[in-house]
Amino acid sequence: ALGKGSDLEKAFATVALVYNNSADPEGKLSKAETKSLLQNQFGGFIQGQENKPKYQEIISALDEESENKIDFEDFMILLISLTLMSDLLQEIKNVKTTK
Repeated sequence: ALGKGSDLEKAFATVALVYNNSADPEGKLSKAETKSLLQNQFGGFIQGQENKPKYQEIISALDEESENKIDFEDFMILLISLTLMSDLLQEIKNVKTTK
């Protein structure tokens, strides 16, 4: 659908596709599924974050035994939060590419 879209549009379309492929029929993920998806699809951004208090707080919330499920909006907020604290983001900021 976004074959000719911008890099940013393609990136967000990819996030939506990955989420939708993992979500239940109601369009939601359990906390355990969310944690697994993050580990499998977002490892570069969460690698090395294990000792950061904010990361531990986020992951602890996902570890709690609860039937609460995460919708796409909450998933995006989670991704953005994890990205902003990521060491990888700092590395990316230091790299400039030109087309």
